[in-house]
Amino acid sequence: MAARRPRGDDFAQSFEERVIYINRVAKVVKGGKNLGFTAIVAVGDKNGRVGVGLGKAREVADAIRKGSEIARRNMKSYPLSDGGRTIPHPVEAEFEATKVIIKPAAPGTGVIAGGVVRAILEALGVQDAITKVLGSRTPINVAYCTIAALDQLESLEQVAARRDIPVERLKGGLKVR
Repeated sequence: MAARRPRGDDFAQSFEERVIYINRVAKVVKGGKNLGFTAIVAVGDKNGRVGVGLGKAREVADAIRKGSEIARRNMKSYPLSDGGRTIPHPVEAEFEATKVIIKPAAPGTGVIAGGVVRAILEALGVQDAITKVLGSRTPINVAYCTIAALDQLESLEQVAARRDIPVERLKGGLKVR
């Protein structure tokens, strides 16, 4: 029988939680304004897994907690290259009116990105990448667009399997880090 997944605090401590954006919203009703908050949270293990969640609540802390829980449920694994330092190949994605471009970078470059994309890539464990956001820079759209771009990542083995050729032929005799 398979071992159970760690629960509670032990499970939560292995993840880095980054609050990307907090927005105050107001619903106008007959008696006045009902205030609420939304929070975008990125949760990652800094080892190739990351998730993004949008939490909504009347209090900031509750919105962050809900966003964190949703992000944990939405976590996905992504292939990283060069020892987990960068992404394997350039990707770009569109979501609504936002376009995100993410490119691998040489060692020591660092993560060159705006706040939302940087938070997600750092939670993922990427140390070197170059990014550009085009179009709408609404934090929610940028976060979802970044995840859509990461969904396009494929490892060398996945590309070889999809094309039905050996990995060595893909490398073409070149030294791959």
